[in-house]
This record gives sequence, structure tokens and C-alpha cells, in this order.
Amino acid sequence: MQANLREAAVKNVEIGSNVTIYQPSNIYGCTLHDDVFIGPFVEIQPHTVIGRGSKVQSHTFVCEYVTIGENCFIGHGVMFANDMFRDGKPNADSASWGRIRIGNDVSIGSGATILAVTICDGAVIGAGSVVTKDITQKGVYAGNPARLLRLL
Repeated sequence: MQANLREAAVKNVEIGSNVTIYQPSNIYGCTLHDDVFIGPFVEIQPHTVIGRGSKVQSHTFVCEYVTIGENCFIGHGVMFANDMFRDGKPNADSASWGRIRIGNDVSIGSGATILAVTICDGAVIGAGSVVTKDITQKGVYAGNPARLLRLL
């Protein structure tokens, strides 16, 4: 039996100026604005936009329909998930998936999981946190589920 192998690639991507992408990475159907940095072993799926000056570190998974603002830092191994398994199983209908919006100047620590939420400008998400609800106040959040530790 022969496997259908696909190599890591950058395909159908709108890329701004001075963008750095380390390989291997799977990046397809998305938009990367000026001065974006993408580390190795990153997957970025379609309908995603990464704002000017943002950095996405290694081993991060950015699912479809994620918008990351300008000058954000996404740590190593951050996972974005927008299929909430509402019927107790994966949903193949991408139109029903949640949308994830990350504001400007947001820092997300390594190993965090970001569900279908909105995170306001300037928030800091601690390493290993699980964000299950919208974050509307600039502050430091951590834990599972992520809770406000202090305002900034």
C-alpha cells in the first residue's frame, strides 16, 4: 500500500514584507502581514489573519478562522481550537465553528489552549492556561480555566 504523503509547505498565503517562516511548517490559505515571524513546526490553517509584527513560536497550531492582532506574542506549543464538539463529536461543517479573535499587543504563554473566544488588547495569558471565555479587561490571566490574576 502506498501512502499519500504531503510535504510541509507554504501554499496560497498572502504574505506581507519582511515575513520570516522557519521550516518545516504547514501554512496555507491565510494572511501574514508585515514583519510576522513564524517558528518551525507551526501549522496555520485557512481564513486566518496574523497582524503586523506578531510572532508565533514553534509547535503552535492555529486553526481556521483565527484573527491575531498586531504585535502579539504566541508562545511555543499554543493550541487554538474552534470546533467545540457540541454534538459530542467533531463537526465537519466549518461554518458552524467558532471564531477566535486576539486583540493587539496580546501575549500568550507556551502550552496555552485558546478556545472559541475573543481576547482584548493587551491581555497576558499565562503558560499552560485554558481560555474558555472571552477576556474583556486588560490583565494577566492564568489557570484552567483561565482567571484574572491582576489588572494591567
